Amino acid sequence: MLFQDTIVALATPAGVGAIGVIRLSGPDAIPLVNAVFKPKDLTKQATHTIHYGRIEDAGRVYDEVVVSLYIAPKSYTKEDVVEISCHGSPFIQESIIQLFVEKGARLARAGEFTQRAFMHGAFDLAQAEAVADVIAADSAAAQAAALHQLRGGFSNELAALREQLIHFASLIELELDFGEEDVEFADRKDLEDLVNQLLVAIRPLVASFRAGNAIKNGVATVIVGKPNAGKSTLLNALLNEERAIVSDIAGTTRDSLEDSWVLGGIKFRLIDTAGLRETEDVIEAMGVERTQAWVKKAQVVIYMADATTETAASIREGVTALGDLDIPIIQILNKKDQVSAEALQAIVQDMPSLICLSAKNKEGLADLEKALLDVVGLDQVSTGGTLVTNLRHYQHLLQTQETLESVLRGLQTGLTGDLIAQDLRYALHDLGEITGQISNDDLLKNIFGKFCIGK
Repeated sequence: MLFQDTIVALATPAGVGAIGVIRLSGPDAIPLVNAVFKPKDLTKQATHTIHYGRIEDAGRVYDEVVVSLYIAPKSYTKEDVVEISCHGSPFIQESIIQLFVEKGARLARAGEFTQRAFMHGAFDLAQAEAVADVIAADSAAAQAAALHQLRGGFSNELAALREQLIHFASLIELELDFGEEDVEFADRKDLEDLVNQLLVAIRPLVASFRAGNAIKNGVATVIVGKPNAGKSTLLNALLNEERAIVSDIAGTTRDSLEDSWVLGGIKFRLIDTAGLRETEDVIEAMGVERTQAWVKKAQVVIYMADATTETAASIREGVTALGDLDIPIIQILNKKDQVSAEALQAIVQDMPSLICLSAKNKEGLADLEKALLDVVGLDQVSTGGTLVTNLRHYQHLLQTQETLESVLRGLQTGLTGDLIAQDLRYALHDLGEITGQISNDDLLKNIFGKFCIGK
């Protein structure tokens, strides 16, 4: 697909800085810049070269700049691309961009450079979305997951699955063309084996979304427990700063307090909550309601018990009161420094999974940190395994899984070829939607509209 217009935008964040980079892409990118760049003739320069000079027009010198040339197809967008590094004054940047608009360029829309790269086949849609994820990555794990997808790890897995499915789908379709002759081109047993193999590959991808989404957006980790169990002290200990007010008075925390914490390259969103108890204090009661709401949205819950006041039975009762949660619950016993070894052992012996610590003295935090990393599947990130981090991908994979399971049931019950063919079409469509082999303008507009201007 060839675009007839040339686009321009600031590719670096807006605001004052040492330099700003202005990017142009399109058939007239080089002539437009060459018309105002002195003293070299950029049309005679090789690709991937940089040139020092000045932007000048009608006797006005806009700035001294460095120009980088990328001649099609050896550029990000596969078009002619020029990047101008100028001084970081917003006035200078806006003046130069306005100059190119007056000369015939058009202001780029959000994500339009990456959209052009996608339309020219530089990468597929899943990889294009990974560009935005790389830019937004705020932890090592998020960066690793985004880079794995950007490099095609996820796309390669999907391409292999789809290619195998296309083969059998075409044979089924061929059978429909010879329906009156009662011929069978697709061996049903081989198709059943293939569908089972596909499901073995797809199910782990679907299951990885919980960890992938958590890594991308941060793991919502809610600290709950009875008043004065030491929740705020734990938050301060993990963050290594006095973030929350700590007091011996029960019910000090009346609202939720959230902060980000990076552990092992993974971002955790720690939420300190009001203590869970019956109360007649209206404000405290509102805090307890918010705690319960946070628990429902959490990806991990840390249930904190007080070794000086609780027993194994009361801890189990408190965890049960949280409800039937389909998320990991890490149970910890705080204030181990304030009770005897015998009293501590009596509780732990009945609940061996308890993590004993002293938040005040920062003792035992390493065990808690290990438990947190275990529940988010750090091994899959560190070994380069594919994690599904995008909700759109997850929805299409889930739909593909359900459709293939329908195909499997149909094969096992002797369903007619036309109905099996229909399910195979649905599965191929959903897999194609992920990588952009099947797409529409509304989908592309929605995806690239979330990018930043200049990318």
